[in-house]
Amino acid sequence: MSIQRVREFFRKKNIEEKIREFDVSSATVELAAQALGCGPERIAKSLSFSVNGEPVLIVTAGDVKIDNPKYKAQFAAKAKMLSPQETEDLIGHAVGGVCPFALKPGVRVFLDVSLKRFETVFPACGSSNSAIELSVKELEELSGYEAWVDVCKPKQ
Repeated sequence: MSIQRVREFFRKKNIEEKIREFDVSSATVELAAQALGCGPERIAKSLSFSVNGEPVLIVTAGDVKIDNPKYKAQFAAKAKMLSPQETEDLIGHAVGGVCPFALKPGVRVFLDVSLKRFETVFPACGSSNSAIELSVKELEELSGYEAWVDVCKPKQ
């Protein structure tokens, strides 16, 4: 189970106790915000893509959408999201619980600048009813991110 891998990952970092599990679904930005009692913008949404056949995870703020021209400029490829089955097979987490922790080998992680507005954000923890509150610095350290990118439409 994906959350067990994330739990073990966080246990090794001595922060396993920060994981929150809910009696309700947190599988979408809106549901996660309701479960946590925060604004949807603070949900760290993990989106799964294929870039030249390689799995890529882009973590964005919950209130923004991918900007196709910016994405293409960044990755020199058209944005192609993975299917739910591909996400589970290549990333290692099912849709609704995708997070940048305890990933399958070879997954490249990028953090979108839309997250820099916040002191803390809430990424999922490998299940459709979990989250963890992390500072942006902690998210950088724990995600093993490759780079900060700007691939989202500006917030209106």
